[in-house]
Amino acid sequence: MTVERATVYIGVGSNLGDKPHNCRHSLQRINQLPGCEVTTCSDIFKTEPDGVTGQDWYANCVAEIKTRHTPFQVLKDLLAIEYDMGRIRTKRWESRIIDLDILLFGQAIMESDNLTIPHPLLHKRRFVLEPLVQLAPNLVHPVLNVTIRQLFNELPKGSSAEVLKEET
Repeated sequence: MTVERATVYIGVGSNLGDKPHNCRHSLQRINQLPGCEVTTCSDIFKTEPDGVTGQDWYANCVAEIKTRHTPFQVLKDLLAIEYDMGRIRTKRWESRIIDLDILLFGQAIMESDNLTIPHPLLHKRRFVLEPLVQLAPNLVHPVLNVTIRQLFNELPKGSSAEVLKEET
């Protein structure tokens, strides 16, 4: 039996150390996973922390991957990459060297104790929607039944994101 490859969108963020490098390194690590291929990635954006004060700015991007793995296997792999890169989870909303979130997994809709797909805050977060709209503006959110572009356009005005230019 052949398992269909799923298109998965991963949110990537960092606000410690060399933030853009941390994002790029995590994508290299994802691409090295057996059965996973990073097919495209958005620009890396400089964004303000969302819902918390006293933290440094974030580097955020979204990657599209193709995989034959289950959502739970992808989650396990992403958590291992976070750990290997030095992320230690002690409290919610803390600064982090890397944060890897499954945003969308094909058209899957699922909820468990440790994984909800689509990501439950996807539609409210500019730092996710702005890079995602670069990759898949016409993708339809499987629960809300509207496109990523529509979700992005409905965000309240306020926080902004700027593309981080590659250093030469």
